[in-house]
Amino acid sequence: MTRTVLESKTKTVVIGFDEPFCVIGERINPTGRKKLAAELEAGDFSTVEKDALEQVACGATVLDVNSGAVFTNKMAEDPRYADNNFVEPPLMKELVARIQAITDVPLCIDSSVPGALEAGLSTCEGRPLLNSVTGEEERLELVLPLVKKYNVPVVAISNDDTGISQDPDVRFAVAKKIVERAADFGIPAHDIVVDPLVMPVGAMASAGQQVFALVRRLRDELGVNTTCGASNVSFGLPNRHGVNAAFLPMAIGAGMTSAIMNPVRSVEMEAIRAANMLMNHDPNGSEWIRFSRILDAVKEGATFPEACAAQAAAGGRGRRRARA
Repeated sequence: MTRTVLESKTKTVVIGFDEPFCVIGERINPTGRKKLAAELEAGDFSTVEKDALEQVACGATVLDVNSGAVFTNKMAEDPRYADNNFVEPPLMKELVARIQAITDVPLCIDSSVPGALEAGLSTCEGRPLLNSVTGEEERLELVLPLVKKYNVPVVAISNDDTGISQDPDVRFAVAKKIVERAADFGIPAHDIVVDPLVMPVGAMASAGQQVFALVRRLRDELGVNTTCGASNVSFGLPNRHGVNAAFLPMAIGAGMTSAIMNPVRSVEMEAIRAANMLMNHDPNGSEWIRFSRILDAVKEGATFPEACAAQAAAGGRGRRRARA
């Protein structure tokens, strides 16, 4: 079976068909988070550190680290700050160093700037996941040599120079092309984690069915692990977390092995824990039992992150209270 191995200095995480679903925490990302971008511009990493610890406590086994910040004030003073190639590499190094200092989970180095990817790789301890490469020729030639140089796995996004196709057969063909081009660099298929691109179901009614079929093909025909931006499926809909919570177990059943998502949402994490048990990826249901103690604490008034942190502090041995 395909095994994609990620490592921090002290921990190993395996993404695979016979492994528990890998939750990649998405929150360390200033894109669309103006407050976080402003903090980073001011050299304040307190929210980053809080988000890192909170996501790990809530169940993330990998943390995505995205350096795509826009430094508006500095840009007005120095035109170099308008260039992501100037801003992102040093920011990525700082983010990786600070997160590694307080957590021990593997990282996912996430940027559209090759210099930032290499800055993250050069700073990272262990074997991170690189996010990402596409089927675009320029991107393949820039990113695959980094993947080979640092011997790391990479997320392969199923779009190319023609853009994102609504035809799932085209998206499969792009994924196959990336796997084949990676092989030319000596990069094995088990180090390619394909993102088949989840479309919003509110705009395309067949989006869920498309991605489930694509994931099955990617598993059966290419033998690769898969990931996605899980919340994309619910974009523009009310009660998005309910849609996400239904989507995730269905994707897991189809063969998806990881997702970049927000682990601080209890409904999605409950769905993943249940799916792990139903897929026989939770021996004796021990993780489900541990998670049920967290849900009990939430029912008694704790927030989900508070309950997760308390359970972690107790070493996962908290006792369930008897119900009245």
